[in-house]
Amino acid sequence: MMNLLILFFTVLLSFPLLSLSANTTASTAPCPLNFTVLSVLSGGSKPSSFDSSGGSTRCQFINQALRLVDSDYLRRSGFFLPPSNSSESCWKDFQSYINKFDPSFDIRSSCGLQTSWISEGCINITTKQQFEASVPQSSLQNMQANCNQSLENNSPCALCTTSLSSLPALGQSIGNLSDCTGYPSVYAAAFSNQFGPTDPGTAKCLFSLDFTSGGSSGGKKKVVIVVVSIVCVLVFSSIVLGFWAYWKLNYKMKGDDNVNIAERGLVSGLDSMDQSTTLMRFTIDDVKKATKNFSRDNIIGRGGYGNVYKGLLSDGSEVALKRFKNVSAAGDASFTHEVEVIASVRHVNLVALRGYCSATTHLEGYQRIIVCDLMKNGSLHDHLFGSIGDKLSWPIRQQIALGTARGLAYLHYGAQPSIIHRDIKASNILLDERFEAKVADFGLAKFNPEGMTHMSTRVAGTMGYVAPEYALYGQLTERSDVFSFGVVLLELLSGRKALQMNNDGQPSALTDWAWSLVRTVIC
Repeated sequence: MMNLLILFFTVLLSFPLLSLSANTTASTAPCPLNFTVLSVLSGGSKPSSFDSSGGSTRCQFINQALRLVDSDYLRRSGFFLPPSNSSESCWKDFQSYINKFDPSFDIRSSCGLQTSWISEGCINITTKQQFEASVPQSSLQNMQANCNQSLENNSPCALCTTSLSSLPALGQSIGNLSDCTGYPSVYAAAFSNQFGPTDPGTAKCLFSLDFTSGGSSGGKKKVVIVVVSIVCVLVFSSIVLGFWAYWKLNYKMKGDDNVNIAERGLVSGLDSMDQSTTLMRFTIDDVKKATKNFSRDNIIGRGGYGNVYKGLLSDGSEVALKRFKNVSAAGDASFTHEVEVIASVRHVNLVALRGYCSATTHLEGYQRIIVCDLMKNGSLHDHLFGSIGDKLSWPIRQQIALGTARGLAYLHYGAQPSIIHRDIKASNILLDERFEAKVADFGLAKFNPEGMTHMSTRVAGTMGYVAPEYALYGQLTERSDVFSFGVVLLELLSGRKALQMNNDGQPSALTDWAWSLVRTVIC
């Protein structure tokens, strides 16, 4: 009898241990995410996106790399996120990948991430079907049409990211990893793009991940140097040959003042632009006809660069033509740069480029003209400080502020590479017939190389709108545009100019006036 009791209690006590063992096994399920795709994309080398000592930059890489792996998992399984009981093993797999480049960088502690966040995302959306049910069918079709192509180049990438930015908000995010704002990119890479998330062009466009090796060997560097040297020799020879051909052409046609002697399609910088086939090239005769031979009555704006004319094309559409003044062969760089910037972006709150005119004649000399859509309600400056009688209502002012913010957000985070405008001001915010804001004038814009915290450049912009750190130290970041946008908001709210003269005849900044009000309220 005693032996039976001992056996009974032994079996009874073993049940909790068996249960505990089962729970432990269940809580450490293997990770279904395939982090090997990151190694395949980088060829086993450290990606240049991770090749930085800055913690914030590396944490941004961690976030975007996880979205790419989630997209691969969504493509294979139909689920956005791995199950919660695999969270720990997924972090270990991710950490093993990072340890190949920097064993001292702990993902979770360095980036402030919690273990459960890798399995938590956009609330109520965990599957492909739930996402498609939350998005209008027209938006899905638009995404499919714009993203189902190679996204290596700027223009296709811009079309795809623009279609993603038009999707409605999905809901509230959980944690700070695969949040609701990242779901459209994860879905588009998995199902809208035929090449999938593991394609280098898709990874760079939709996840801002550059998987080119950060550490090239000495042999590769020598090859690059040789190739660059050969290219430089060829370019120099082409330039010399081009000048000789131009001189010969100019000499032959010297007696005919009415004939264009060098009406070229594009200057060398425009010729090298990727995906420039969507641009329309206008002849100087087309431009003269549209502007009534540059009639003074057609001038709708003036600036340091030249005049802006209202024009009517042969198809009946109204356009604005920005004519650069004091242009020479050496001055083509600024014209080429502005065309390149505007052509590389496409967004509802950015001025759209119709085409350009690049011509040289005996009578007019060098002619460089940009053709854009006409904004029938002029600029924000016209309505705030100009002679237009009707003042803007508060709802319209709010609409203009939000539209400008969306345009800036696309330049900073949607464009690849990102763009810093450098001259955000009321006169560069144009308004269409519905008072939708369009950011314009990219003559001072700078492409911002990926991974750079700031650029040191010559200070440019308009007094009263330039950020203090940029004006003092020449350190340019996206925050410089944000400061200028803040000044525009103050102008919208107060109706005062960014810089105006006080009673003593001294310039007074709107920001100083605003701070004086803040101090008064605080005190």
